[in-house]
Amino acid sequence: MAMTATSSRNFVLASRVSQLAQIQTNVVLASLQELFPNDENTQAGATFSTSFMSTAGDKNQSQALYLLGGKALWTKELEVALKEHVVDMLVHSLKDVPTTLPKGCYLGAILEREDPVDCLVIRSDKPWKSLDDLPEGSVVGTSSVRRVAQLKRKYPKLKFLDVVC
Repeated sequence: MAMTATSSRNFVLASRVSQLAQIQTNVVLASLQELFPNDENTQAGATFSTSFMSTAGDKNQSQALYLLGGKALWTKELEVALKEHVVDMLVHSLKDVPTTLPKGCYLGAILEREDPVDCLVIRSDKPWKSLDDLPEGSVVGTSSVRRVAQLKRKYPKLKFLDVVC
């Protein structure tokens, strides 16, 4: 759609309702607003708004992701809205995006990554301060298959269980 001097177009950015997804979407929103300022004098240009949706992954947090059908749990409802032209863009954490994108969907941009460091939470009455300190057979909980694979290579003496909310 070509914009004339008096036309304006609102682009809707959609994401999940999670606090992190909303923060990421608002970062993208602010960047787009800075890159494409709306000319208030002529009412021409682009405006941007947001839409936040609950996905199957948001609704079922009691089972591990790999047991429920994979990453599409976080993206499917949003992809449907995009394909039906209800929204114009989706904002996701790349880790939540399936390896193979649905037909007609493309990665349009990847933001600079924030600090990817994970954290370890240990009961305050225990002396350990890191994974290296944990005794053999200690159980580490995580819901990330990727993280378990990484940790098993480095810490074969530890055991890993799914974290269920």
